[in-house]
Amino acid sequence: MTTVNEWLQRIRLGEDSTLELKRVVMRSETKVDGPHPDGLADELAAMGNAQGGTLILGVDDKTKQVLGIAYPALDTVEKWLAEICQALIKPALDVATQHIELPDETGQLQPVIVVTVPRSLMVHKSPNGYFKRVAHAKREMAPDVLARLFQQRSQSRLIRFDEQAVPGSSVDLADPLLIQSFLRDGEGAAEIQLQRLHLTANDDGFQRLSVAGVLLCTVKPTRWLASAYVQAVAYSGTINDPNDQLDAKDFDGPLDRQIWDAFNFVRLNMKVPALKELGRVDYPQYSLRAVFEALVNAVAHRDYSVSAGRIRLHLFRDRFELYSPGTLPNSMTVEAMQVMSMPRNEVISSLFARYFPVREDGLGREFLMDRRGSGVDVIMAESERLSGKKPVHENIADMELRLTIYAAELPNTEGTA
Repeated sequence: MTTVNEWLQRIRLGEDSTLELKRVVMRSETKVDGPHPDGLADELAAMGNAQGGTLILGVDDKTKQVLGIAYPALDTVEKWLAEICQALIKPALDVATQHIELPDETGQLQPVIVVTVPRSLMVHKSPNGYFKRVAHAKREMAPDVLARLFQQRSQSRLIRFDEQAVPGSSVDLADPLLIQSFLRDGEGAAEIQLQRLHLTANDDGFQRLSVAGVLLCTVKPTRWLASAYVQAVAYSGTINDPNDQLDAKDFDGPLDRQIWDAFNFVRLNMKVPALKELGRVDYPQYSLRAVFEALVNAVAHRDYSVSAGRIRLHLFRDRFELYSPGTLPNSMTVEAMQVMSMPRNEVISSLFARYFPVREDGLGREFLMDRRGSGVDVIMAESERLSGKKPVHENIADMELRLTIYAAELPNTEGTA
Protein backbone atom coordinates (compact mmCIF):
# COMPACT_ATOMS: atom_id res chain seq x y z
CA MET A 1 0.00 0.00 0.00
CA THR A 2 1.35 3.42 -0.98
CA THR A 3 2.24 5.64 1.98
CA VAL A 4 1.48 9.36 2.35
CA ASN A 5 5.15 10.22 1.82
CA GLU A 6 5.26 8.14 -1.34
CA TRP A 7 2.19 9.93 -2.71
CA LEU A 8 3.72 13.31 -1.89
CA GLN A 9 6.96 12.33 -3.60
CA ARG A 10 5.12 11.30 -6.76
CA ILE A 11 3.17 14.56 -6.77
CA ARG A 12 6.36 16.63 -6.31
CA LEU A 13 7.93 14.89 -9.31
CA GLY A 14 4.90 15.81 -11.43
CA GLU A 15 2.81 14.09 -14.06
CA ASP A 16 4.21 11.24 -16.13
CA SER A 17 2.86 8.45 -18.30
CA THR A 18 1.06 6.88 -15.32
CA LEU A 19 0.14 9.91 -13.18
CA GLU A 20 -2.42 12.64 -13.82
CA LEU A 21 -3.24 15.44 -11.36
CA LYS A 22 -6.48 17.45 -11.40
CA ARG A 23 -7.82 20.16 -9.13
CA VAL A 24 -11.56 19.94 -8.40
CA VAL A 25 -13.71 23.07 -8.49
CA MET A 26 -17.11 22.84 -6.80
CA ARG A 27 -20.03 25.12 -7.58
CA SER A 28 -21.73 23.74 -4.48
CA GLU A 29 -21.52 20.59 -2.37
CA THR A 30 -23.71 18.85 -4.94
CA LYS A 31 -22.33 20.31 -8.18
CA VAL A 32 -18.87 19.83 -9.75
CA ASP A 33 -17.74 22.78 -11.88
CA GLY A 34 -14.35 21.46 -12.99
CA PRO A 35 -12.52 19.76 -14.56
CA HIS A 36 -14.67 19.50 -17.67
CA PRO A 37 -16.22 16.00 -17.91
CA ASP A 38 -15.27 15.50 -21.58
CA GLY A 39 -11.62 16.36 -20.98
CA LEU A 40 -11.41 14.13 -17.92
CA ALA A 41 -13.03 11.27 -19.86
CA ASP A 42 -10.35 11.68 -22.54
CA GLU A 43 -7.60 11.46 -19.91
CA LEU A 44 -9.07 8.37 -18.25
CA ALA A 45 -9.66 6.55 -21.54
CA ALA A 46 -6.11 7.41 -22.66
CA MET A 47 -4.73 5.70 -19.54
CA GLY A 48 -6.93 2.65 -20.07
CA ASN A 49 -5.80 2.45 -23.70
CA ALA A 50 -2.15 2.60 -22.62
CA GLN A 51 -0.66 0.85 -19.59
CA GLY A 52 -3.10 2.20 -17.02
CA GLY A 53 -2.23 4.74 -14.37
CA THR A 54 -3.38 6.91 -11.48
CA LEU A 55 -5.46 10.08 -11.36
CA ILE A 56 -5.43 12.16 -8.18
CA LEU A 57 -8.39 14.51 -7.82
CA GLY A 58 -7.74 17.44 -5.50
CA VAL A 59 -4.18 18.33 -6.59
CA ASP A 60 -3.25 21.24 -8.90
CA ASP A 61 -1.37 19.90 -11.91
CA LYS A 62 0.59 23.13 -12.44
CA THR A 63 1.66 24.09 -8.90
CA LYS A 64 1.54 20.50 -7.57
CA GLN A 65 -0.18 21.86 -4.47
CA VAL A 66 -2.56 19.65 -2.53
CA LEU A 67 -5.84 21.62 -2.56
CA GLY A 68 -8.16 18.84 -1.42
CA ILE A 69 -11.89 18.33 -1.82
CA ALA A 70 -14.37 19.48 0.83
CA TYR A 71 -15.38 16.51 2.98
CA PRO A 72 -19.15 16.94 2.31
CA ALA A 73 -18.43 16.97 -1.45
CA LEU A 74 -16.53 13.66 -1.62
CA ASP A 75 -19.61 11.58 -2.41
CA THR A 76 -20.70 14.07 -5.07
CA VAL A 77 -17.31 13.91 -6.79
CA GLU A 78 -17.31 10.10 -6.55
CA LYS A 79 -20.72 9.85 -8.27
CA TRP A 80 -19.69 12.42 -10.87
CA LEU A 81 -16.57 10.38 -11.67
CA ALA A 82 -18.57 7.14 -11.95
CA GLU A 83 -20.99 8.79 -14.36
CA ILE A 84 -18.11 9.94 -16.57
CA CYS A 85 -16.64 6.43 -16.69
CA GLN A 86 -20.00 4.84 -17.50
CA ALA A 87 -21.66 7.42 -19.77
CA LEU A 88 -18.86 9.28 -21.58
CA ILE A 89 -16.43 6.41 -22.23
CA LYS A 90 -17.38 3.59 -24.62
CA PRO A 91 -17.20 0.79 -23.65
CA ALA A 92 -17.49 1.83 -20.01
CA LEU A 93 -14.21 2.02 -18.11
CA ASP A 94 -13.88 0.28 -14.74
CA VAL A 95 -11.76 2.20 -12.22
CA ALA A 96 -11.02 1.84 -8.52
CA THR A 97 -11.17 4.79 -6.12
CA GLN A 98 -9.61 5.45 -2.74
CA HIS A 99 -10.16 8.41 -0.39
CA ILE A 100 -6.99 9.47 1.41
CA GLU A 101 -5.74 12.53 3.27
CA LEU A 102 -2.61 14.41 2.22
CA PRO A 103 -1.07 17.46 3.91
CA ASP A 104 -1.24 20.79 2.08
CA GLU A 105 1.59 23.35 2.16
CA THR A 106 0.56 24.43 5.69
CA GLY A 107 0.52 20.86 6.97
CA GLN A 108 -3.28 20.71 7.16
CA LEU A 109 -4.68 17.36 6.02
CA GLN A 110 -6.87 17.57 2.93
CA PRO A 111 -9.00 14.77 1.46
CA VAL A 112 -8.25 13.72 -2.12
CA ILE A 113 -9.53 10.92 -4.33
CA VAL A 114 -6.98 8.52 -5.82
CA VAL A 115 -8.36 6.87 -8.98
CA THR A 116 -6.61 3.71 -10.23
CA VAL A 117 -7.10 3.05 -13.93
CA PRO A 118 -6.11 -0.49 -15.05
CA ARG A 119 -4.74 -1.29 -18.47
CA SER A 120 -7.98 -2.24 -20.15
CA LEU A 121 -8.83 -5.36 -22.13
CA MET A 122 -10.78 -3.17 -24.55
CA VAL A 123 -10.10 -0.06 -26.64
CA HIS A 124 -12.05 2.91 -25.28
CA LYS A 125 -13.49 5.88 -27.14
CA SER A 126 -14.04 9.12 -25.22
CA PRO A 127 -15.94 12.27 -26.26
CA ASN A 128 -13.16 13.70 -28.45
CA GLY A 129 -11.92 10.48 -30.05
CA TYR A 130 -9.50 7.64 -29.34
CA PHE A 131 -6.58 8.65 -27.11
CA LYS A 132 -3.55 6.95 -25.63
CA ARG A 133 -1.34 8.16 -22.81
CA VAL A 134 2.13 9.13 -24.08
CA ALA A 135 4.58 10.54 -21.52
CA HIS A 136 2.59 12.99 -19.38
CA ALA A 137 -0.17 13.79 -21.90
CA LYS A 138 -2.85 12.17 -23.96
CA ARG A 139 -2.37 11.81 -27.70
CA GLU A 140 -5.01 11.06 -30.30
CA MET A 141 -4.16 7.79 -32.00
CA ALA A 142 -3.37 7.77 -35.70
CA PRO A 143 -5.36 5.22 -37.73
CA ASP A 144 -2.47 2.73 -37.95
CA VAL A 145 -1.78 2.95 -34.21
CA LEU A 146 -5.49 2.52 -33.46
CA ALA A 147 -5.72 -0.50 -35.78
CA ARG A 148 -2.76 -2.12 -34.04
CA LEU A 149 -4.29 -1.52 -30.63
CA PHE A 150 -7.60 -3.02 -31.73
CA GLN A 151 -5.68 -6.07 -32.93
CA GLN A 152 -3.67 -6.36 -29.72
CA ARG A 153 -6.78 -6.16 -27.58
CA SER A 154 -8.63 -8.41 -30.02
CA GLN A 155 -11.75 -6.33 -30.50
CA SER A 156 -11.02 -6.72 -34.19
CA ARG A 157 -11.09 -10.51 -33.65
CA LEU A 158 -7.76 -10.89 -35.45
CA ILE A 159 -6.36 -12.51 -32.33
CA ARG A 160 -8.31 -14.47 -29.76
CA PHE A 161 -9.81 -12.48 -26.94
CA ASP A 162 -9.84 -15.39 -24.50
CA GLU A 163 -6.02 -15.70 -24.74
CA GLN A 164 -5.42 -12.14 -23.54
CA ALA A 165 -3.83 -11.46 -20.15
CA VAL A 166 -6.23 -9.98 -17.59
CA PRO A 167 -4.73 -6.93 -15.84
CA GLY A 168 -4.64 -7.27 -12.07
CA SER A 169 -4.86 -11.05 -12.11
CA SER A 170 -2.19 -13.57 -11.20
CA VAL A 171 -1.86 -17.34 -11.10
CA ASP A 172 -1.92 -17.15 -7.29
CA LEU A 173 -5.51 -15.92 -7.45
CA ALA A 174 -6.71 -19.05 -9.27
CA ASP A 175 -8.40 -21.81 -7.30
CA PRO A 176 -5.91 -24.68 -6.79
CA LEU A 177 -8.54 -27.39 -7.34
CA LEU A 178 -9.72 -25.79 -10.58
CA ILE A 179 -6.14 -25.44 -11.80
CA GLN A 180 -5.37 -29.06 -10.88
CA SER A 181 -8.01 -30.39 -13.30
CA PHE A 182 -5.90 -29.13 -16.23
CA LEU A 183 -2.56 -30.56 -15.11
CA ARG A 184 -1.28 -33.90 -16.38
CA ASP A 185 1.60 -35.95 -15.00
CA GLY A 186 4.64 -36.10 -17.23
CA GLU A 187 3.68 -33.05 -19.32
CA GLY A 188 6.03 -30.54 -17.73
CA ALA A 189 5.90 -28.02 -14.89
CA ALA A 190 2.51 -26.57 -13.96
CA GLU A 191 3.36 -23.09 -15.23
CA ILE A 192 4.40 -24.52 -18.61
CA GLN A 193 1.22 -26.57 -18.96
CA LEU A 194 -1.00 -23.61 -18.06
CA GLN A 195 0.76 -21.38 -20.56
CA ARG A 196 0.53 -24.05 -23.28
CA LEU A 197 -3.23 -24.28 -22.68
CA HIS A 198 -3.49 -20.46 -22.83
CA LEU A 199 -4.84 -20.31 -19.28
CA THR A 200 -2.02 -17.90 -18.45
CA ALA A 201 -0.35 -15.21 -20.54
CA ASN A 202 2.72 -13.01 -20.34
CA ASP A 203 2.00 -9.36 -19.63
CA ASP A 204 5.16 -7.23 -19.85
CA GLY A 205 7.14 -9.79 -17.92
CA PHE A 206 4.39 -10.72 -15.47
CA GLN A 207 2.60 -14.05 -15.70
CA ARG A 208 -1.13 -13.38 -15.41
CA LEU A 209 -4.30 -15.37 -15.91
CA SER A 210 -5.75 -15.10 -19.38
CA VAL A 211 -9.42 -14.34 -19.98
CA ALA A 212 -9.96 -18.10 -20.33
CA GLY A 213 -7.97 -18.66 -17.14
CA VAL A 214 -10.13 -16.24 -15.18
CA LEU A 215 -13.33 -17.78 -16.56
CA LEU A 216 -12.33 -21.40 -15.96
CA CYS A 217 -9.94 -21.31 -13.01
CA THR A 218 -11.32 -18.74 -10.55
CA VAL A 219 -14.24 -19.18 -8.20
CA LYS A 220 -15.70 -15.77 -9.09
CA PRO A 221 -14.77 -14.58 -12.61
CA THR A 222 -16.93 -11.47 -12.16
CA ARG A 223 -14.15 -10.03 -10.01
CA TRP A 224 -12.34 -9.26 -13.29
CA LEU A 225 -15.07 -9.59 -15.94
CA ALA A 226 -18.14 -8.07 -14.33
CA SER A 227 -20.66 -9.40 -16.86
CA ALA A 228 -19.39 -12.99 -16.97
CA TYR A 229 -22.44 -14.63 -15.41
CA VAL A 230 -25.83 -16.13 -16.22
CA GLN A 231 -28.99 -14.42 -15.02
CA ALA A 232 -31.93 -16.84 -14.85
CA VAL A 233 -35.59 -16.00 -14.23
CA ALA A 234 -38.66 -18.28 -14.31
CA TYR A 235 -42.12 -16.79 -14.89
CA SER A 236 -45.59 -18.24 -14.41
CA GLY A 237 -46.95 -16.37 -17.45
CA THR A 238 -45.86 -15.57 -20.97
CA ILE A 239 -44.42 -12.04 -20.54
CA ASN A 240 -41.52 -10.49 -18.68
CA ASP A 241 -43.52 -9.32 -15.66
CA PRO A 242 -41.84 -9.12 -12.21
CA ASN A 243 -45.19 -9.93 -10.62
CA ASP A 244 -45.12 -13.33 -12.36
CA GLN A 245 -41.65 -14.33 -11.18
CA LEU A 246 -41.45 -17.82 -9.71
CA ASP A 247 -37.69 -18.02 -9.27
CA ALA A 248 -34.65 -15.87 -10.06
CA LYS A 249 -30.95 -16.57 -9.61
CA ASP A 250 -27.56 -15.34 -10.85
CA PHE A 251 -24.86 -17.94 -11.55
CA ASP A 252 -21.38 -16.44 -11.44
CA GLY A 253 -18.97 -19.29 -10.71
CA PRO A 254 -16.44 -20.81 -13.15
CA LEU A 255 -17.96 -21.41 -16.57
CA ASP A 256 -18.62 -25.14 -16.22
CA ARG A 257 -20.45 -24.47 -12.94
CA GLN A 258 -22.52 -21.76 -14.62
CA ILE A 259 -23.67 -24.28 -17.23
CA TRP A 260 -24.70 -26.93 -14.70
CA ASP A 261 -26.36 -24.43 -12.33
CA ALA A 262 -28.39 -22.92 -15.17
CA PHE A 263 -29.25 -26.41 -16.47
CA ASN A 264 -30.53 -27.45 -13.04
CA PHE A 265 -32.50 -24.19 -12.79
CA VAL A 266 -34.40 -25.11 -15.97
CA ARG A 267 -34.88 -28.71 -14.86
CA LEU A 268 -36.25 -27.54 -11.49
CA ASN A 269 -38.62 -24.92 -12.91
CA MET A 270 -40.01 -26.53 -16.05
CA LYS A 271 -43.22 -28.50 -15.84
CA VAL A 272 -43.03 -32.31 -16.12
CA PRO A 273 -46.54 -33.75 -15.88
CA ALA A 274 -47.00 -37.53 -15.91
CA LEU A 275 -49.66 -39.95 -17.12
CA LYS A 276 -50.11 -42.87 -14.74
CA GLU A 277 -52.71 -45.08 -16.45
CA LEU A 278 -50.30 -47.68 -17.84
CA GLY A 279 -47.30 -46.94 -15.67
CA ARG A 280 -45.74 -43.55 -15.20
CA VAL A 281 -44.86 -41.64 -18.40
CA ASP A 282 -43.27 -38.17 -18.04
CA TYR A 283 -44.02 -35.38 -20.51
CA PRO A 284 -41.38 -32.63 -20.08
CA GLN A 285 -41.86 -29.15 -21.53
CA TYR A 286 -38.34 -29.12 -23.01
CA SER A 287 -35.74 -31.58 -24.16
CA LEU A 288 -33.05 -31.43 -21.49
CA ARG A 289 -30.53 -32.42 -24.11
CA ALA A 290 -31.47 -29.36 -26.19
CA VAL A 291 -31.39 -27.10 -23.11
CA PHE A 292 -27.95 -28.44 -22.21
CA GLU A 293 -26.58 -27.80 -25.71
CA ALA A 294 -28.06 -24.30 -25.75
CA LEU A 295 -26.45 -23.38 -22.44
CA VAL A 296 -23.05 -24.80 -23.40
CA ASN A 297 -23.12 -22.86 -26.68
CA ALA A 298 -24.15 -19.63 -24.98
CA VAL A 299 -21.45 -19.82 -22.32
CA ALA A 300 -18.72 -20.98 -24.71
CA HIS A 301 -19.45 -18.59 -27.58
CA ARG A 302 -20.71 -15.37 -25.99
CA ASP A 303 -18.68 -12.19 -26.40
CA TYR A 304 -16.87 -11.65 -23.10
CA SER A 305 -15.52 -8.28 -24.25
CA VAL A 306 -19.04 -6.80 -24.00
CA SER A 307 -18.72 -5.13 -20.62
CA ALA A 308 -22.42 -4.58 -19.93
CA GLY A 309 -23.86 -7.84 -21.28
CA ARG A 310 -24.63 -11.03 -19.39
CA ILE A 311 -26.31 -14.23 -20.53
CA ARG A 312 -30.03 -13.99 -19.76
CA LEU A 313 -32.21 -17.08 -19.38
CA HIS A 314 -35.98 -16.52 -19.32
CA LEU A 315 -38.26 -19.48 -18.69
CA PHE A 316 -41.91 -18.69 -19.55
CA ARG A 317 -45.00 -20.87 -19.49
CA ASP A 318 -44.82 -21.40 -23.26
CA ARG A 319 -41.16 -20.94 -24.18
CA PHE A 320 -37.51 -20.87 -23.14
CA GLU A 321 -35.49 -17.80 -24.18
CA LEU A 322 -31.71 -17.51 -23.99
CA TYR A 323 -29.91 -14.24 -24.76
CA SER A 324 -26.17 -14.34 -25.46
CA PRO A 325 -24.16 -11.06 -25.66
CA GLY A 326 -22.43 -10.08 -28.87
CA THR A 327 -23.02 -10.29 -32.56
CA LEU A 328 -22.28 -13.57 -34.34
CA PRO A 329 -18.51 -14.15 -34.70
CA ASN A 330 -16.42 -14.03 -37.86
CA SER A 331 -19.14 -12.57 -40.13
CA MET A 332 -21.30 -15.63 -39.52
CA THR A 333 -25.06 -15.48 -40.14
CA VAL A 334 -27.99 -17.09 -38.35
CA GLU A 335 -28.67 -19.13 -41.49
CA ALA A 336 -25.10 -20.47 -41.54
CA MET A 337 -25.15 -21.68 -37.94
CA GLN A 338 -26.54 -25.11 -38.86
CA VAL A 339 -23.98 -25.83 -41.57
CA MET A 340 -20.74 -24.56 -40.04
CA SER A 341 -19.08 -24.11 -36.67
CA MET A 342 -16.85 -21.08 -36.05
CA PRO A 343 -16.16 -20.66 -32.34
CA ARG A 344 -15.59 -17.16 -30.99
CA ASN A 345 -13.64 -18.31 -27.94
CA GLU A 346 -11.37 -21.01 -29.33
CA VAL A 347 -9.46 -21.63 -26.11
CA ILE A 348 -12.62 -22.13 -24.05
CA SER A 349 -14.23 -24.31 -26.73
CA SER A 350 -11.13 -26.47 -27.06
CA LEU A 351 -10.81 -26.98 -23.30
CA PHE A 352 -14.53 -27.74 -22.95
CA ALA A 353 -14.03 -30.53 -25.51
CA ARG A 354 -11.06 -32.11 -23.70
CA TYR A 355 -11.11 -31.34 -19.99
CA PHE A 356 -14.77 -31.19 -18.93
CA PRO A 357 -16.42 -34.66 -18.97
CA VAL A 358 -20.22 -34.97 -18.80
CA ARG A 359 -21.23 -37.39 -16.08
CA GLU A 360 -25.00 -37.28 -16.59
CA ASP A 361 -26.92 -39.81 -18.65
CA GLY A 362 -29.13 -38.85 -21.57
CA LEU A 363 -27.24 -35.75 -22.74
CA GLY A 364 -25.43 -37.48 -25.60
CA ARG A 365 -22.05 -36.01 -24.76
CA GLU A 366 -18.78 -37.35 -23.40
CA PHE A 367 -17.47 -33.81 -22.85
CA LEU A 368 -19.16 -30.41 -22.54
CA MET A 369 -18.51 -29.64 -26.20
CA ASP A 370 -18.51 -31.82 -29.29
CA ARG A 371 -15.58 -31.27 -31.65
CA ARG A 372 -17.89 -31.89 -34.62
CA GLY A 373 -19.93 -28.77 -33.88
CA SER A 374 -23.30 -30.58 -33.83
CA GLY A 375 -24.83 -28.61 -30.95
CA VAL A 376 -27.15 -26.47 -33.09
CA ASP A 377 -28.42 -29.58 -34.92
CA VAL A 378 -29.25 -31.22 -31.59
CA ILE A 379 -31.10 -28.13 -30.36
CA MET A 380 -33.19 -27.93 -33.52
CA ALA A 381 -34.00 -31.64 -33.86
CA GLU A 382 -34.68 -32.42 -30.20
CA SER A 383 -36.86 -29.35 -29.64
CA GLU A 384 -38.94 -29.78 -32.79
CA ARG A 385 -39.45 -33.47 -32.00
CA LEU A 386 -40.90 -32.59 -28.60
CA SER A 387 -42.96 -29.46 -29.36
CA GLY A 388 -43.57 -29.70 -33.10
CA LYS A 389 -42.10 -26.19 -33.51
CA LYS A 390 -38.68 -25.25 -34.75
CA PRO A 391 -36.54 -23.20 -32.35
CA VAL A 392 -35.72 -19.70 -33.57
CA HIS A 393 -32.33 -17.97 -33.54
CA GLU A 394 -32.43 -14.17 -33.88
CA ASN A 395 -29.61 -11.65 -34.19
CA ILE A 396 -30.88 -8.62 -32.27
CA ALA A 397 -29.43 -5.31 -33.46
CA ASP A 398 -25.98 -6.92 -33.82
CA MET A 399 -25.79 -6.81 -30.03
CA GLU A 400 -26.98 -10.21 -28.85
CA LEU A 401 -28.24 -13.55 -30.09
CA ARG A 402 -31.60 -14.82 -28.87
CA LEU A 403 -32.60 -18.47 -28.98
CA THR A 404 -36.27 -19.33 -28.45
CA ILE A 405 -37.27 -22.95 -27.77
CA TYR A 406 -41.01 -23.53 -27.63
CA ALA A 407 -42.57 -25.63 -24.89
CA ALA A 408 -44.29 -28.89 -25.69
CA GLU A 409 -48.06 -29.09 -25.34
CA LEU A 410 -48.68 -30.76 -21.99
CA PRO A 411 -51.34 -33.47 -21.65
CA ASN A 412 -54.05 -33.31 -19.01
CA THR A 413 -52.80 -35.34 -16.07
CA GLU A 414 -53.76 -36.18 -12.54
CA GLY A 415 -50.70 -34.47 -11.11
CA THR A 416 -47.32 -33.10 -11.92
CA ALA A 417 -43.86 -34.03 -10.83
